[in-house]
Amino acid sequence: MRSSVKTDKSIKESSLPIPKQALSKVLAETIKTGIVKSNVIAMFAGLALALYVNGISPLTKLPEVIFALIGSSLVIGAAGAFNNLYDRDIDAIMDRTKNRPTVTGRMELKSTLTLGISMALLGLIILALASPLAAVFGLIGLFIYVVPYTMWSKRKTIYNTEIGSLSGAVPPLIGWAAISPNMLHPGIIGLFLIMVLWQMPHFYAIAIRRHDEYKAASVPMLPVVKGLRRTYIQTNIYLVALIGASFLFASLSIGIMMAALFFSTAWLVLSIVGYRKMSPEKWAKTMFIFSLNHLTILFVTIILYSFVGSFFK
Repeated sequence: MRSSVKTDKSIKESSLPIPKQALSKVLAETIKTGIVKSNVIAMFAGLALALYVNGISPLTKLPEVIFALIGSSLVIGAAGAFNNLYDRDIDAIMDRTKNRPTVTGRMELKSTLTLGISMALLGLIILALASPLAAVFGLIGLFIYVVPYTMWSKRKTIYNTEIGSLSGAVPPLIGWAAISPNMLHPGIIGLFLIMVLWQMPHFYAIAIRRHDEYKAASVPMLPVVKGLRRTYIQTNIYLVALIGASFLFASLSIGIMMAALFFSTAWLVLSIVGYRKMSPEKWAKTMFIFSLNHLTILFVTIILYSFVGSFFK
C-alpha cells in the first residue's frame, strides 16, 4: 500500500510543470552547451584566420561574424539534441550520461526531436546569410555527426572516433567559409587537420577513463576492443601526425606554427613519459586535461593573433 502511494506521488510529481530555471538547465543539457561553446571557439579560429589572410577588418564583416556565430551554435546544438535522442539506450547504462534529460524523461522525445529539427533548420538558414558555403559545411557536419557517427559507427566499429572527428573538424570550415570561398589555403587546411587529429588522443583518453561503462554499453571504443597498448601506440601515431600538421602554418605565421608545434610536441612527450611512469587511469586523465588546454590555448592564440592582425594589416 505504501509503495503504491509513493508511486502515485512520484507520477504526480513528474507530471508537474518544470520550473523555469530547471527548464533552462534541461535544454542546456539536451543541446550540450559545453560542446557548443568549445566548437564555437573552433569556428571563430577559422573565421578570424580568414579575416587575417584576406586582409579584411572584422568591422566590415560584422554581419557575417554574427550570422556565423548564431547559425553554427544552433546547428551544433541540434546535433547534440539528435545525439541525445538516439543514444538514450546507451546513455542509460553509463554513469557519465545516465542523468541526461532524454534518459530521465525530463525532456520528452517528441520535444527533443522538434527542438533538434527547429534548431537545425534555423541554424542552416542563418548560416546561409553569412554565406551559402558556410551553410553547406554546417549541413555536412550535422549529417556526418548524426548518421555515419551516431547512428552507425559509434555502435559498430573501433573507428567510430575517426569518423566522428570529421564532423568535429567542420566548425573551422564554417567560420572560414563565412568570410572566404578559398578552402584550399594552407591555413584552413591546417586548422581542419589539427581538429581531426586532436580528437583521437582526446577521446581515447576519455574511453580509457570510462572503459567499464563503454564495455557495459557495448560501445566498441578502441581501448575496450583492442586494449591499452594498442590505444597508446595509436595515440602516439596521431600525435606525430599532429606535429606534422603544425608546419602547414609556416607560410602564414611562424608564431602560430611554433605555438602549434610546441603544444603538439609537448603532448607527445607527455604521452610517452607518462605512459611509462603513471597508472593507466592517471595517464588517461593527464592526457585528457592536456588535450583541453592544448586546443583552447592554441585556438585562442590564433583568434587573438588574427583579429589583431586584421585590424592593423
